Amino acid sequence: MRSDRRQRGRVWPGIAVAMLTCAGTLSGALGGHDFGWTVLKVTPEIAKRYVDEGIKPIFIDLRPAGEFARGRIQGARSVPLPEVARRAADVPKAGFVILYCACPFDEASAAYQILRDLGYRNISVMEEGFAGWTKRGYQIER
Repeated sequence: MRSDRRQRGRVWPGIAVAMLTCAGTLSGALGGHDFGWTVLKVTPEIAKRYVDEGIKPIFIDLRPAGEFARGRIQGARSVPLPEVARRAADVPKAGFVILYCACPFDEASAAYQILRDLGYRNISVMEEGFAGWTKRGYQIER
């Protein structure tokens, strides 16, 4: 039994990475334009699974500071969307980073692209954002 748990622990990160690399192209979401962006997406369920499995993703909350103060994913760091380019140094280049907000997916994807242009390769965007997390009853902190 114990070896089964260890084996599952080794397999799960590989499966999750494979799921994340099944990324969608952000095509037409920005007013019918196709900028050719490929955005790595993660569902709230996968993000929660990372937390539960001890993988410890680094959540970056793109919402305004006031919304962040009212509630956020546990351990999240606040980097409001309009400040992403200026505060990119607040986003770690190591570890697994998940961006989320309460905005349309294309706005979070714009933050993703800014960070990619600055050399970040460890980021993804959580589909459904903060609303998707809370809708599932996942823990938040205030």
